[in-house]
Amino acid sequence: MPPADPRHDENELWLLSFYRTSEISGSLFFGKLARTLRSGPIQIDMTKHFADEAQHAWYWTECIRDLGAKPLKLSDAYQDQYASTAGMPANLMEVLAITQVFERRVINQYTRHVKSLDLKPPIARTLEKIMQDELWHLSWVKQALETMEPEYGRETIEKTIERFRAADREVYANTMKEHEERLRALFRD
Repeated sequence: MPPADPRHDENELWLLSFYRTSEISGSLFFGKLARTLRSGPIQIDMTKHFADEAQHAWYWTECIRDLGAKPLKLSDAYQDQYASTAGMPANLMEVLAITQVFERRVINQYTRHVKSLDLKPPIARTLEKIMQDELWHLSWVKQALETMEPEYGRETIEKTIERFRAADREVYANTMKEHEERLRALFRD
């Protein structure tokens, strides 16, 4: 058996800490938003969404601890890059549109990570738990956007989602190089 590559552990810890930081950011954002929304189905789902994100941060914290490490303190989350690229969402429909795009990115990243070689059991369990919630996030946001069609129009919502998809591609291409390199390193191991 070849000796362990020390970068593998470093890459893995960085990625897990990155996921944790992003989940914390999502929880804080959705928690603040849920607190400001009028009572109704969107506020209820937004409250569950923020609670899920906080739970996911805890899952990553436990996972890192189970691997015998401590989470790294990272300064930025993926979401932090959106404002400069796409601009701040102007209304709840835009918040939900960017959330739809972002949650799809999260699921894609987690799916890629699941396929990495020698995936450790704590990571596999954590990804499995979180991905169930992420699928629900996509579902409730899609339904909420559909309820907004009479107010905004389907075409406007679709154009907004496409605008945020373009921003997501730009953010990923320009700011996620480190994430991508670390994920690729896991695939090579």
